[in-house]
Amino acid sequence: MKAQAQTTTMARRIIHDDPSEGAAAIIKTAIIETPRVKNDNAKADRGQVVQSLCRALNILTILGAQDGPMTLTELAEAANLSPSTTHRLLTTLQYERYVRFDQSARGWVIGVQAYMTGTNFLKTRNLVDVARPRMRRLMEESSEIVNLAVEENGEAIYLARVGGPRAAQVAIPQTDRTLLHCSAVGKALLAGMTETKVQTIVTQRGMRQFTRSTLSSLPALYRDLSLVRTRGYALDQEERVSGLRCIAAPIFDENSRVMGALSLSGSSRRIEDARVRALGEMVKRAAEAVTLELGGRMPVAN
Repeated sequence: MKAQAQTTTMARRIIHDDPSEGAAAIIKTAIIETPRVKNDNAKADRGQVVQSLCRALNILTILGAQDGPMTLTELAEAANLSPSTTHRLLTTLQYERYVRFDQSARGWVIGVQAYMTGTNFLKTRNLVDVARPRMRRLMEESSEIVNLAVEENGEAIYLARVGGPRAAQVAIPQTDRTLLHCSAVGKALLAGMTETKVQTIVTQRGMRQFTRSTLSSLPALYRDLSLVRTRGYALDQEERVSGLRCIAAPIFDENSRVMGALSLSGSSRRIEDARVRALGEMVKRAAEAVTLELGGRMPVAN
């Protein structure tokens, strides 16, 4: 992307990423795609790994996944370490305020410094920068146009778009926003809201009929959103533009709340019924990868 099209904040305008001019932007953000290395199958040279640091970070990860305090014995067992080694590591982490011992509960919990470090990550993460490599990969997998959107004031706001060689063949409206009830990204965003909030948005924005396929009633929208939650992706079956289909999946934050949505768009001739499920799974995988790279958490299935 050219310099003037770069962004470090969630810009209100669409950022178009054409393959012919997107190499520089992808190089700058490619490091985000580096997979997290796990201790049990790390390929790094063991001489470069500080074992005690890995063990301490593992203890932090274990504590962070708990809803309450853990005893020394519980932590040692979970980390597969001796109690004496676990205690030494906890003492060091406590000195740096990454953990603390809760006297009343007689157990170890996450400390204030861990919270401050995590908060700093939340301040510096950028949805567009993190999502862009995944968007390009999804575009290459599907050969369709990929979009990134968030909800604002009851509308879906498009932040970025990655277009492949076929982009010029699809008459996608060049808009930076759309209503929620008639778009795949919109329904992916609505699916994470309560029925009360959905009703409030519909009351404020209405349910404009764009095509014969547009959902025109609140009960019909509720039924569609229930399907979105069940299968994990939303569909726009020519509901916004005749001849255009879209598939979208939600991106979640650290509290498992929907914070955005990824979608792919293409003509109904290419996104035919036989491809919908496979493309839906592609979008879900891409959205889940963005969620994890942002420090988000996928919701637990009921």
